[in-house]
Amino acid sequence: MDNALAIAAVFLFMEAEEKAAKLRRRIAALRTIRKKQRRRRWLALAIAVGLEQQATARYVQPNYTVPMLDVYFNNGDPKPAMRLTRTSITRVLQLLPREKHHGWSHEMEVLVTIYWLACGASYRQTGDVCAIPLSTVCRIVHSTVEKMMTILHSVVHFPKEDAMEAVGAGFARMAGHDAFKYAAGAIDGCHIRIVPPAEPQRASYINRKLFPSIILQAICDAQGAFLDVFVGNPRSVHDALVLRRCPIRRIPVPAASCLPHDARYNRHHARGRNVMERAFGMLKTRWRSIFLRAVEVRPKFAPLVVGACCILHNICVASEDVLEEPEEGDDGEDEEQTEPAAIETSGNRMRARLAAETSAPAQLHDCLREHDYM
Repeated sequence: MDNALAIAAVFLFMEAEEKAAKLRRRIAALRTIRKKQRRRRWLALAIAVGLEQQATARYVQPNYTVPMLDVYFNNGDPKPAMRLTRTSITRVLQLLPREKHHGWSHEMEVLVTIYWLACGASYRQTGDVCAIPLSTVCRIVHSTVEKMMTILHSVVHFPKEDAMEAVGAGFARMAGHDAFKYAAGAIDGCHIRIVPPAEPQRASYINRKLFPSIILQAICDAQGAFLDVFVGNPRSVHDALVLRRCPIRRIPVPAASCLPHDARYNRHHARGRNVMERAFGMLKTRWRSIFLRAVEVRPKFAPLVVGACCILHNICVASEDVLEEPEEGDDGEDEEQTEPAAIETSGNRMRARLAAETSAPAQLHDCLREHDYM
């Protein structure tokens, strides 16, 4: 009996051991399968990440076969396409902040923005030319223009007191008389075409020539460089109101009455003040696509675009980057040639009204009296 129980116990033990061995083999097989599955998933993930990184690397690398980029990065002359010399572009790159951790390079973003300003093309056309997606061009242009606004006051500003004498001497040379050696700048305004907002605001932007515009008021020195710009008011705002709104009214700069009854003074005054018209002419000539047709951006962004063009204008003046005048008969030139005279007349009326409430400084009065202008 005891032997039978012992034999039965041995068989039960052997059966249990066999079942345990089968279970261990099954668990090992499942572990092997799961390990292989994990390996496949990790491999698939690594391939996906590698492809994504590779695609991103290709995405943010400029296509050097694009003619515009090929010219710039291979030491060609970028002026025909971008209307700026290499020296001016280099100066822009140095002035703008370079805080970038990803995406397109600093140089690429500046080049795309300058090309967009120079050609006045749509975001889609600019993207096609530079081999960049449309949405990326829009982001690049907006971000670069906003960066330019951060350096506005370091590029467009009045000189320090020790340099004001040189500014006055320049106006005295142009006017042909020492009476203007106390002049701090020439001021005028012009209309910038824009795409107007919807009604009812649209009517406020329609000017006397029946096209929508905003007002650019600028002050320049004897070299044609801007000392102050104030842009954004709709055309319905009067010149005198624009001047009162301008922050420059809070700065004590020398100013003189128009003296409309003195023909000699007005003649010398017109000769000295013509530099303002030349400054506007240089600005519009270089950025014809921006200033001689409607800027196809939102009205709130248009003043920033104009400000960016003024910054680039000053950089070009400082770099002696001169753009040749266009030949007569170019599209859009005839229509705009009558605008400076109209603005000149409006400016004279504004100055005549201001003369009743603004007296010339004592030094300028004495100088004018000395030369029989008063």
